[in-house]
Amino acid sequence: MPNRVNNSLIIENAHIMGGPFRNFSGREDKYNRAGQRNFCVTIDDPDDAKNLIDAGWNVRMLAPREGDDAPRYYLQVAVSFNKYPPKVVLLTRRNRTTLDEESVSSLDIAEIRNADVVIQPYNWVMQEGTRNEKRGVKAYLKTLYVTIEEDEFAEKYASEE
Repeated sequence: MPNRVNNSLIIENAHIMGGPFRNFSGREDKYNRAGQRNFCVTIDDPDDAKNLIDAGWNVRMLAPREGDDAPRYYLQVAVSFNKYPPKVVLLTRRNRTTLDEESVSSLDIAEIRNADVVIQPYNWVMQEGTRNEKRGVKAYLKTLYVTIEEDEFAEKYASEE
């Protein structure tokens, strides 16, 4: 049975997956209930993935695309602005913008060049003290610094301050 996880997970140069694995807006779709904001971050080292699984984190595996490819591991991270809102900062060459509950949805389509993320664990228990007891760790976003890829005209049309 996993122990309680108390330490945040810090990932520098994180790879935030795109497509259906990124839903900062909380839109309803095949894989997501309306209002449930989240994104997935890859866990590149299989040993790190195993250690996180052993600790109780809900690390998932994507099957290899082709026969010789290694499986890819990822962790879904919830983005909640309810009790403890995360700090999300968008960085460009000229600006640093703190994103709020409304503007964070822009990350759904952003071309992310770099991301540094702090993930807060939430330890949960179902049916505590019974034979059917289940435990796990849910990942919540605490801090995210995102540098986006800018287009060719971003510098030319940047406002002077």
